[in-house]
Amino acid sequence: MSVFFRRSCGAVLAYAVATQGALADLTANEVWTDWQSYFGAMGYTITGDESTSGDVTTISNMTLSMELPEDDGQFQMVMPEMTLTENGDGTVNVGLPENFPLTVSGQADGEEFAANVLYSQSQLNMVVSGSPEDMTYDYTADKLGIVLDSLEVDGEPLPDGTLGVSIEANDLDGSSRMRTGENRNVTQSFNAADMAYNITFKDPETDESALIEGKLDQLAFEGENIIPKDFDLSDPKAFYEAGFAFSGNFTYAAGTTDISGVSEGEEFSMASTSEGGRFAASIDAERIAYDLEQSSTKLAVTTADLPFPIEVAMANAGLKFEFPVQQSEEVQPFGFAMNLTDFTMSDVLWSMFDPAGTLPRDPATIALDTTGTAKVLMNIFDPEAAVALETSESAPGELHSLKINELLVSLVGAKLTGDGDFAFDNANTEEFDGLPTPSGVANLQLVGANALIDKLIGMGLLSDNDALGARMMMGMMAVPGEEPDTLNSTIEFTEDGQILANGQRLK
Repeated sequence: MSVFFRRSCGAVLAYAVATQGALADLTANEVWTDWQSYFGAMGYTITGDESTSGDVTTISNMTLSMELPEDDGQFQMVMPEMTLTENGDGTVNVGLPENFPLTVSGQADGEEFAANVLYSQSQLNMVVSGSPEDMTYDYTADKLGIVLDSLEVDGEPLPDGTLGVSIEANDLDGSSRMRTGENRNVTQSFNAADMAYNITFKDPETDESALIEGKLDQLAFEGENIIPKDFDLSDPKAFYEAGFAFSGNFTYAAGTTDISGVSEGEEFSMASTSEGGRFAASIDAERIAYDLEQSSTKLAVTTADLPFPIEVAMANAGLKFEFPVQQSEEVQPFGFAMNLTDFTMSDVLWSMFDPAGTLPRDPATIALDTTGTAKVLMNIFDPEAAVALETSESAPGELHSLKINELLVSLVGAKLTGDGDFAFDNANTEEFDGLPTPSGVANLQLVGANALIDKLIGMGLLSDNDALGARMMMGMMAVPGEEPDTLNSTIEFTEDGQILANGQRLK
């Protein structure tokens, strides 16, 4: 089933890409020929029954198929009809029925599958302009939607309610420009007033079930693709080495998600809202990068074990990273950052472990920002290298330097901040039990630790002996700062394996 979904999504995305411009004339045959060239270069076989009447070319039973590598089976998608109408001004209209079944079938993981997906659209207008080497697809629609109508595995239909999927977007407009030369360059953008989705699942052999409903408002996307002319889609390594690259930025203004169901015989539900977010990504043969952010997130979870919902909120949550992926003898830069800003939870949840309100309930924040360099010892797109790594004790890379630009942990009245800069000697792994030997300095400051320890003792969560041990450890690692209840620490790692805390040797 995993292969089925992966191949389906790949074909749908590729179809969306094919669906901006220079002042030139286009014919229906040139548009259809370009589709065949495009999908053929991606490893698909594309066929269709072509007929022409006047200015209208009709493609019936348009079929995309692909043989999967290593005897994994095959994939096929069939669209019953598409029309290409020459408008007389050098542009071509792409026409689709308002409703039609999209058939997806194939064999994967030793199972045959067949799915009927109902496609629907309202007032779709798609116009192709430009030249055969530079086509622009401009489109608008009041509505686009897909619904999973049926699914069969090994010829047997899944029981009703086993899996349901529906997605609907409203008030769309977009553009896709495709320029062909040495490679195919695709520039895309689209906007939608909203998109709603509904996913249901029920295990036919148990009472496990789930319902996921959600909506995103004011969607927008901008992105670019470089698609090589000749490559093997089934060979990820060759795919990227041939020049494939993607970068895109997806944003939305608000979102809601409701999840409910039964797990291990217990009912549960979860509701979340946000006031916008974004998801940016880029990937090529050298690097992969992600940048995710969500604003004003609220989450409420209800389970059978608790008589009240668990409610939490965050002003901002983010994750950002950039890593090299190509094997090289040269060290390459990387970066990683994350933040959970102004995290809060309901008083009902606080009262479970702090009924007297002893601990400060100020919003909590955790933030980390790091950069560094590393040497990649394997190509992650090479399946053979990945298999070899699983059966060996070799590491996929070497860490050569790490810089902590920001460290912040602020919660329950205490705050830890710091920064650091380290180098790593990969030739010396004896000092730290097989790990590369670090050298460098970390600067840390801890505020409010003693007051927090006193509160934990008063709550009975920390014994006097444990508190004494913690204070002795802080006394060894830190020195008092100028402000009350402030501890400063400079931790130094030397090249010969020593560890110093404020000049005092610990190792």
